[in-house]
Order: sequence, then structure tokens, then C-alpha cells
Amino acid sequence: MPPASSVKPSILVRNPLLDDGGRMWRIAKDSRVLDANSSYAYLLWCRDFATTSVVAEIGGEVAGFVIGYVRPQQPDTLFVWQVAVDHAFRGRGVGVAMLDVLLESLADQGVSLLETTISPDNTASIAMFGALARRRRSSMTRTPLFTPGHFPDSHEAELLYRIAPANDQETRR
Repeated sequence: MPPASSVKPSILVRNPLLDDGGRMWRIAKDSRVLDANSSYAYLLWCRDFATTSVVAEIGGEVAGFVIGYVRPQQPDTLFVWQVAVDHAFRGRGVGVAMLDVLLESLADQGVSLLETTISPDNTASIAMFGALARRRRSSMTRTPLFTPGHFPDSHEAELLYRIAPANDQETRR
């Protein structure tokens, strides 16, 4: 048996529970990259959008989350609002693993496209979504969506990234 320090705890990816909302809020707030919503918003997300969101548990601790929703006008499209991984668990593929599980769970509902917005300077998110697209043998496109002028504060531009197809028979095998 290898020494305990070389054993990596497995990642359990599941839909969030109401009790996960507080931890999700803390991870978002501590990220220093995401626009942290109110703690109340994360609780609502766990209640109302649990089927289109996931958390990753490592060693019994919530290590990260993905929150998203199926676009009402485009029921084949999952919009990913936020992906966050606690600093202690970064670099282990947790973000892509959560996105993979979430997309697989929604494939039977007809979700075949993924959209998200990323600010131009968020190279880590761009790399993560690029890795997801390559892993799924999908194309990833980028187009302008929100300019700084759309925001009432000093928010950066948000570019729309689209991964298509996010689910297909080849990648689901």
C-alpha cells in the first residue's frame, strides 16, 4: 500500500444540496476572480437549479462547484454561470470533471451545447473550457457579448464562449 501522502482522494461529483450553498458562496468569494453573488443567491441556486448544477466533494469536503441553467429560449443549451474550485484543490482537473459530469447528466434531456461568458483576462477559465472542448472533440467559438458599457459598474467585457456539440454519441462512449 502506498504511503498516505501519495494517495489521492477520489472526486465525488453530485448535484448540490441546500446545505452546500454557504460553502459555495465562500469558495466564490475566496476565488478573487468571480463576481461573488450574495450568500442568499447560492442558497436559491441549490434549491432551484440543483439539477443543472454540481458540486465536487473531495474527502467529504465541498471542493468546487458549477452553477448553470438550461436557457429557456434554447432548451438544448446549458449556460454555465460560474465554475469555482477551492484554492487547495486546484490543478487536479476538478473543474473539467464537474463540467463533464454535468453535461453527461443533461444529455438525455437534449442538452447538446454549452455556453459561458469569460472576461478576456481570465486565462485559467479559458484554458479549462478549451480543455473541455478538446476532450469532447468539440469546437469552441468566442464572440463578444457584454461590453464594459453594458455594465453599470467598472466590469470588464464578457466574451461568449460556445462549445458545440457539448454532447454527442462519439464522446459519450
